[in-house]
Amino acid sequence: MSLIISLLSLLNQNVTTITISVFSLFSFDLFFLKSRVKTLKSKWNLPPSPPKLPIIGHLHHHGTVPHRSFRDLSSKHGPLLWLNLARIPALLVSSADLAKEIVKNQDAVFSNRFQSVSSRILLYGCKDIAYASYGETWRLKKKLCIVELLSQKRIRSFQFIRDEEVSEMVDKIRRACINNLRVNVFELMSSTSNNIISMCVIKKKFDTEDNNCMFWELLRKEMMYLGELSMGDLFPWLGWVDFLSGKIRKFKDTFRALDGFFDHVLADHKKMMKRDDNDEKDFADILLQLQESDMLGFEHDQDDLKALLMEMFLGGNDTSSTIMEWALTELMRNPSIMKKAQEEVRRVVGNKSKVEESDMNELKYLKLVIKETLRIHPPAPFIIPRETISHTKLGGYDIPPKTMIFLNIWAIQRDPEIWERPEEFIPERFEKISKIDFKGQNFEYLPFGSGKRMCPGMAFGLASVEYILANLLYWFDWKLTEGEDGDSIDMSETYGLTVRKKEPLFLQPTPYALVHQS
Repeated sequence: MSLIISLLSLLNQNVTTITISVFSLFSFDLFFLKSRVKTLKSKWNLPPSPPKLPIIGHLHHHGTVPHRSFRDLSSKHGPLLWLNLARIPALLVSSADLAKEIVKNQDAVFSNRFQSVSSRILLYGCKDIAYASYGETWRLKKKLCIVELLSQKRIRSFQFIRDEEVSEMVDKIRRACINNLRVNVFELMSSTSNNIISMCVIKKKFDTEDNNCMFWELLRKEMMYLGELSMGDLFPWLGWVDFLSGKIRKFKDTFRALDGFFDHVLADHKKMMKRDDNDEKDFADILLQLQESDMLGFEHDQDDLKALLMEMFLGGNDTSSTIMEWALTELMRNPSIMKKAQEEVRRVVGNKSKVEESDMNELKYLKLVIKETLRIHPPAPFIIPRETISHTKLGGYDIPPKTMIFLNIWAIQRDPEIWERPEEFIPERFEKISKIDFKGQNFEYLPFGSGKRMCPGMAFGLASVEYILANLLYWFDWKLTEGEDGDSIDMSETYGLTVRKKEPLFLQPTPYALVHQS
């Protein structure tokens, strides 16, 4: 009984309402799981498995920050572990060599996605790219996004949007300086990066005081829900518990609100389809024009378009702002690194009236800072769990079909056998190993994943991160609250689809006195 209550508590269910019903299924559940495990063991030569509990299996190892809990588990039991997360068979991988086998040598076998209850409800039955099943339709959708929406040419064409939004951000910080106010770094970064995404996707912003600002709250709810496992995921025959607890209702309410929003977006864009061809096109324009000319390349309905638009928002929502908050946090903890980064930006930009796109290629040290931030604080430490399509072998062991794969990028990027002083923030390490990049071919460093399921929006996100950070370092000096120092910054994390700082970073900006400002 206590195990059932623990599981329900972990999933934030209403224990009082459902414990009696769940307990009535305890005997059947225990018998079924024992039979299944016995069958699997007799049929497959499975990887080693740490001790587990009845019913919930290894779920208690998940913890509130699972990338850390799973790293500890791997440190004790090995880099390849078989886990039973209640009814979900899972593989925990914490080795660069095994990562290479998964994302390069056997990429196709490991290229499916685990589709949770929440993803099926919130993402149009997983018609997006991130959660869609591997296959021809998924391949065509990803190709569409890379070629038409996220190409380097398209990213460069949106520089005017980055200019406008970052200029507004700088003005906002200047007003805070005049009033001697601290700024919440995450909120500031989130507002700016979200406006950039929104303008690129649908040419509309949502940082105003009207009801439109609720859009980002809905997206944050969706991201939180997508990071959860429901009772129906863990015990399919107990899916009714999710209805009883109200979880399914929350999922559906959030989906309906966002779905209605995207219906309006597409309707408004269709009305404007005849506008001047020279006008800058957003992602919604591009998708609708490809649809009209029958050039999408795959069978589709309106839900497919809405799923792709939602993907663009979800892919950047919180990710860029999380990276930037961690970067500024590490710079505040390491004043010498901050000084070096600021000196570079101010030397490259000089006395120009603005930071220009052409300056970005010259900011070598800033790029190292971002690389190191992504090493020590990857925003998605497991990316999105993969799932095996068929039976395969890994490390000499059998891996059955429909096994969820937890590739612990966070643990690999802090592996002391690979990285010197792995827990320290040292951007200069990438000067010595300059061949290591984001492209997914260095399996000890995979902040955006690798292979077929690599993040398609990597270049789009990095363009904003680099440009925003360059402006923050160029225009302002930054201080902690009086009495604080870098060692006192709370580095605890909160886990979801992205891993953010648990306690927001507040900083006091001071305008940097430039010659042309005097």
